[in-house]
Amino acid sequence: MWPCSLPNGTGRGEDPPLCQPFHLVLSVCSLLYLAVGVPVGLAYNALLVLANLQDQSSMTMPDVYFVNMAVAGLVLSALAPAYLLGPSASGWALWGFGSELHVTLLVLFNVCSLVTMYSTALLSLDYYIERALPRTYMASVYNTRHVCGFVWGGALLTSFSSLLFYVCSHVAARVVECTQLRHTQAADAIVVVVGYLVPSLAVLHALVLISRVQKEDTPLDRDSGRLDPSVHRLLVATVCTQFGLWTPHYLTLLGHTVLALRGRPVDGQQLGVLLFAKDVSRFLAFSSSSVTPLLYRCIDRSFPGKLRRLIKKVRCGRRSCSTDQAGLQQVLA
Repeated sequence: MWPCSLPNGTGRGEDPPLCQPFHLVLSVCSLLYLAVGVPVGLAYNALLVLANLQDQSSMTMPDVYFVNMAVAGLVLSALAPAYLLGPSASGWALWGFGSELHVTLLVLFNVCSLVTMYSTALLSLDYYIERALPRTYMASVYNTRHVCGFVWGGALLTSFSSLLFYVCSHVAARVVECTQLRHTQAADAIVVVVGYLVPSLAVLHALVLISRVQKEDTPLDRDSGRLDPSVHRLLVATVCTQFGLWTPHYLTLLGHTVLALRGRPVDGQQLGVLLFAKDVSRFLAFSSSSVTPLLYRCIDRSFPGKLRRLIKKVRCGRRSCSTDQAGLQQVLA
């Protein structure tokens, strides 16, 4: 599925050593992800969204951010077959790299990546606020929902640069101002700075502040209104997972930009390594859409109860379900 030959015959000489084994492993992993990871990601992300939205009164601040990441994960899971079976990964092409469909997929992918990274960064910052200043409602569910709306809007505005470069590539012959916007390296540099560097600094700052708060033993640590202790483990696991799976993608974009700024031609072997790294990083980025909801399912203590209430509500349908007094008392408590 992943060819060793470079596109448009840009390669020279024989294929690099170990090219076929590496691409074979990547092809097998991609097929396994399409067969197992995509259905699992779609199912668990959908359950995460539905289980929280059907019982919004019990949602906490972390739940809102994970619902936000789950929506982005649903879009990524839907885009995975088109990317992993597209022209960059197979000998046959359903569309060209300059077509409207390719640009649409690129914009959606960039939007989902930005939403995922910023949701993780804001989750870290709001968790610190909740630990340091509990019951101040600065990191309340109401405020978090509005923040997530701004995250999607900002991601759309940032990804607009990719659409702008595509439009200018078609009208550059008639509009002089567009001639300076034909290089996609500028769009990659914007995505790296805005989509990776800024969230990384925010997460690093939040983790340092959280570590300082945890060292302090204050009466607020025994406050019953504080977040569940499992949220800290969920936060650390989510930060490590998201940045571990998305960092190769942004490093590949950075490497592509640096090579383009050098102004010197790249030989076939270097270009082949870069394209292979791009394929691997894209595969890891798509796999994050399946790993994150599994972490939420395994670590979050409230999710099983929400899932049971969702299943009970689906079974009852429009009929009025018998009130479960024990469950009601637990929810009220």
